[in-house]
Amino acid sequence: MPTYRDEAVVLRTHKLGEADRIITLLSRRRGKIRAVAKGVRRTSSKFGARLEPFSHVDLQFAVGRTLDVVTQVESLDAFGEPLTSDYPAYTAGQVMLETADRLVVEEGEPATQQYLLLVGALRVLNQGTRDGARPATLILDSYLLRALAVAGYAPSFSDCARCGLVGPHRAFSPSAGGAVCEHCRPAGSARPAPETLLLLGALLEGRWADTRDVTVQTAREASGITAAFVAWHLDRNLRSLAHVER
Repeated sequence: MPTYRDEAVVLRTHKLGEADRIITLLSRRRGKIRAVAKGVRRTSSKFGARLEPFSHVDLQFAVGRTLDVVTQVESLDAFGEPLTSDYPAYTAGQVMLETADRLVVEEGEPATQQYLLLVGALRVLNQGTRDGARPATLILDSYLLRALAVAGYAPSFSDCARCGLVGPHRAFSPSAGGAVCEHCRPAGSARPAPETLLLLGALLEGRWADTRDVTVQTAREASGITAAFVAWHLDRNLRSLAHVER
């Protein structure tokens, strides 16, 4: 039976039969993979704990007729363990897993950038940014904006997203793709504070040093803008986002 190896993050699991599970993963080389982990729900399973959501693992698969089968698992990072004692970080992580699952639709299609972005975001949730600790909601918003950008939905937070007129502009429209000038502004566009758009630009580009002195009000407004932008481009809200404290 042909086999292959890959690194992956476990996104979700489903029960199968009395002792098995179907594991949905985002892998480095093959994108989304759905595979069967046989006997993983038994207490005697040698790798059951390594195949829980948030686990970053190195796996060997046997190619099956409909679903491949997990035959070996080695843990690379146990991202989930520290998150269980930090509710804001845990819920932010859940949103990250759901977002990756939604953005990478086709199974077997490489999505290396999404994989690397997810691994990096989960690591930052656990260890902090290269500029120090940040609230989980800021880390989540940065991940969401960057994941959408990788998927082809990069927002503009300065120049007009419709006509390209050099900004900054005050209006923001998720349907238009971001900041818009007064001429292009659709009805009902938001008018976030200038500091909010600056923060969003920093989160999109990963400029953590520019997020040091963010006020609670600015961070909350940025989260609202991000959630609206994500909901528009994913066609519906992320279910796990409702549990994030903002």
